[in-house]
Amino acid sequence: MAVIFPRLNQALDINPPAGNEELTVNGSNWLWAVTAIYVVSFIAFFATSFAARSGEKIFHYLFTIALLVGSITSFAIASDLGFVAIPVVNYRPEEFWTRQVFWAEYVNWVVSWPAITIALGLLSGISWATILYNVTLAWTWAISYLVSAFVTTNYKWGFYAFGTTAWGLLAFNTLFGGTVAARRVEVAGDYTLLAGWVNLLWLLYPIAWGLSDGGNRIGVTPAYIFFGILDVLLVPAVSFAFLFLARRWDYGKLNIAFTRYGRVPTSGQFPEKTAAPAQGAVVGEQAA
Repeated sequence: MAVIFPRLNQALDINPPAGNEELTVNGSNWLWAVTAIYVVSFIAFFATSFAARSGEKIFHYLFTIALLVGSITSFAIASDLGFVAIPVVNYRPEEFWTRQVFWAEYVNWVVSWPAITIALGLLSGISWATILYNVTLAWTWAISYLVSAFVTTNYKWGFYAFGTTAWGLLAFNTLFGGTVAARRVEVAGDYTLLAGWVNLLWLLYPIAWGLSDGGNRIGVTPAYIFFGILDVLLVPAVSFAFLFLARRWDYGKLNIAFTRYGRVPTSGQFPEKTAAPAQGAVVGEQAA
């Protein structure tokens, strides 16, 4: 069949790569597979949102966005778009050497890491303030790595250190603070499983970045094979893990059931629905 219908990846012919370290056809082929995984996962996840009860779609909303953005950024990188050729300051200091750095991957992280952080926070029952704090840490981590990737001197490692510090704080909050809160709402087992898997993958991102866009120890294609595996195991895999495990969660006890009135409080009732309406004063009536 391949002879009759040849499957040719012409992305790098149409959108030529740049830099001494650049994406190869094999790397592009792998990223097209990653794109397909994201797109199929997005369609399947979005379809399941119609079967979910109206007040139990919060995780569908979060992961639908993460999967859609992941589909877009994977498509961009597979198409050899969304990159800049950056001079390398490590590993080849004796000559001018440039590397293809894809800013599209960092866009994916800026969206997917906070989405997963919010999902873990909602499951654990931590406060909204703590969720916002964790989301800001995820943004700080991703943006620091983005800035570091575009710095053309060894000062890039300063931004890397700041970003990795943000990751360490995020890992501590999700592993320890989140687990303590999850015990109060009786989902500690599922939360530990999900948070442990997420943090195991998050641990590998600083290593992958240090070997690729940071230290230039591995080429662009091996780097995006590494990143692609991490991204697939993080976003699509965690999305469906949430979907599977959520069938046994009590959204009322977790305080994440939403209606047209907003977030349902723990008691399951709304003050504006149960309180008697205020009686207005009658025009012309004299006070006793």
